[in-house]
Amino acid sequence: MKIGIPKESAPGERRVAATPETVQRLKTKGFDILVESGAGECAHFNNEEYRLAGAELVSSDQALGANLVLKINKPSFAEIKQLLPGSILLSYLDMCRDDGTWDLLAKGRINALSLEMIPRISRAQNLDTLSSQANIAGYRAVLESTNLFARFFPMMMTSAGSVKPARVIVLGAGVAGLQAIATAKRLGAQVWGYDVRPEVKEQIQSVGAKFIELDIGEDGAGDGGYAKELSNNAQAREQALLTEHLKSADIIISTAQIPCMPAPVLITEDAVKKMRAGSVIIDMAAASGGNCPLTEADKTIVKHGVTICGITNFPALMPTDASNFFARNLMNMVFLLLELSDMPLDIERCIEDEIVATSLVSVNGELRFGTPGTKMAG
Repeated sequence: MKIGIPKESAPGERRVAATPETVQRLKTKGFDILVESGAGECAHFNNEEYRLAGAELVSSDQALGANLVLKINKPSFAEIKQLLPGSILLSYLDMCRDDGTWDLLAKGRINALSLEMIPRISRAQNLDTLSSQANIAGYRAVLESTNLFARFFPMMMTSAGSVKPARVIVLGAGVAGLQAIATAKRLGAQVWGYDVRPEVKEQIQSVGAKFIELDIGEDGAGDGGYAKELSNNAQAREQALLTEHLKSADIIISTAQIPCMPAPVLITEDAVKKMRAGSVIIDMAAASGGNCPLTEADKTIVKHGVTICGITNFPALMPTDASNFFARNLMNMVFLLLELSDMPLDIERCIEDEIVATSLVSVNGELRFGTPGTKMAG
């Protein structure tokens, strides 16, 4: 059975869905691995490393024509047409936005599993690409802020005088937010964290930040540990109370998102106007509209003297480690399918498994997304 690893075609994407390490381990299970020539170059894995690991270097058509295709970003319409009927696709499929991809996969009889639909349960932790990539994103976002901020992060004492540590506020305490807090703290900043879910207070404190407590009159905890959308009154109260805290920040790292909904506005234009010139906002929710209405996706701009960064793919800025993590998650998913089906992989024999049932979008020409029991895992 052949596994195909095509080169990612999304603009700015530098990651790859398999590394020489995972190729070697997949080979031990009896798979033939077809890697598109140059697929790993942007992540610093060259063709020779893949060849030595046991992969065959092929064209894009050959990689996409394998029995099992591993990708990071959802395939383009042109790529879907190259997939083999009856093949299995493991990839992000952008399950919050229906642009025709799911129907095209079903019509092509592609058995597609969406990585963002994998449930966050204990036995699926080693398959969770959302968490592994969010960890990297939170770390890299802080590094981006140090580059844009024209001052030191830690307290510095020199013969020419001393400077106070930077004041960093992190909004949202999911995987990315907690990693951002920990990274900023390690760099010597004073760090505060805020989340609409009061139960994460201990998590914020455990990684070195002070918790910002706001009385907004509602509990923002939603299903599955995610935040839920607040009422209009609660949102307005939250924005007003946050503004008083945000105006003293040198750096704001905002990560707050609600699955399949526009990101909540936490940093109003009024709050930006009250921040000191030279301050920095890293809006990690830029892809879903941004936590600041001034944010522009994939642009770094200056508004009211404040630098606002809207990078939407932080993991791609650390492509080697991001690829290592992502590839291991995918490899573990393949191993799970192998445990359920043996060779050759038959997706119908895997459907009773909770992880497969939740993440399976199309099977044998039928579209399953939206059936009872399915929900977003990201």
